[in-house]
Amino acid sequence: MTSSFPPGTPVVQRGALVLLDPTTGAVLRTITLQYNPDTLTRTLQPQGVAAEAGERSEALRLKGPAHETVKVDVELNATDQLENPSGTDGDTVARYGLLPVLAALDLLVNPTTRALLDQDSAARTGAFEIAPMESPLTVFVWSRDRVVPVRITEFTVTEEDFDSQLHPIRAKVSLGLRLLTVDDLGFTHRGGVLFLAHQRRREQLAALYRSPGPPTTGFGTPPGGS
Repeated sequence: MTSSFPPGTPVVQRGALVLLDPTTGAVLRTITLQYNPDTLTRTLQPQGVAAEAGERSEALRLKGPAHETVKVDVELNATDQLENPSGTDGDTVARYGLLPVLAALDLLVNPTTRALLDQDSAARTGAFEIAPMESPLTVFVWSRDRVVPVRITEFTVTEEDFDSQLHPIRAKVSLGLRLLTVDDLGFTHRGGVLFLAHQRRREQLAALYRSPGPPTTGFGTPPGGS
């Protein structure tokens, strides 16, 4: 079965965070995980209908996509690049250690300098209401079958080893992500389209599952029925 994601969807061999222009879909930056984490924790909270007492017909209704969060721990290590400085980014790592990749991660949760200056300029001109600029769309890529728009809700960095210039050369990054759905972005937003593709792919994968055997009890048999 082929992937149901739209053409141009970013796909990489390792897990990654990809920044997209929310309007054009152009890839602005790809932060590829150096090592694929051993574990990934997902939590789904269903959105059920808050029924009034006695309204039994509402008990099985869902009013929207589940609230889904992801937690993942990422390890970064500059040792290989330091041992082979002629490789890709070897010179940069030799000069700055892990600072560039950590700075790229930092910018996922910070507005740009330009956005801050524009906001200050608008405030100085007496703008009554200042709407923050829309940030790039962050997409979490975890194989071809899981490409989802996310917002980073938690970000912890533990820097462990340093070179002589106090640049970190080993670090652990703990990321908390919340999947963005059509409830958050709408159906026409590029992120909403990605979420619908992700949901469609889940349905395709679920259709591949076959129960190992029939149930051993009579589900749905009314009390007293045969």
